[in-house]
Amino acid sequence: MFDVALKSAGAQVVLATSSDDKYPPENIIDGDQETFWTTTGLFPQEFVIKFTSMMNMSKVELASCNVRRLILEKSTDSEPLNFEPIKEIEMNSHDGQLQSEEINLGNIQAQHLRVVIDSAYDHFAAVYRLNVDGTAAH
Repeated sequence: MFDVALKSAGAQVVLATSSDDKYPPENIIDGDQETFWTTTGLFPQEFVIKFTSMMNMSKVELASCNVRRLILEKSTDSEPLNFEPIKEIEMNSHDGQLQSEEINLGNIQAQHLRVVIDSAYDHFAAVYRLNVDGTAAH
């Protein structure tokens, strides 16, 4: 298993509901935990990761700040359509400090992963890193 959501592995952010030139959504997949993507102030906010091909995914690790409720969805279509729910998570508040969440998925297949920040502990939330353990599906 390796991180199939890295930009260097060919993954792309194909949609993000907010963008700031200083904190672009591509920061989520750059492998650098010092950079981040920030939301605007309204919720829900979301981003969609496109993998290079269909992937078997077993675990998602998220480094974030101020995220309260998170929803993961997957799509097996070649385009980011027809998403199906995977998991919903209530994250603990860390008073503005870095949150780290490990989400076991079992073994699911996806071409796209949608991450929805349904609510937050503050007006803004940030995602520093998304790590998806997986391998190419055969």
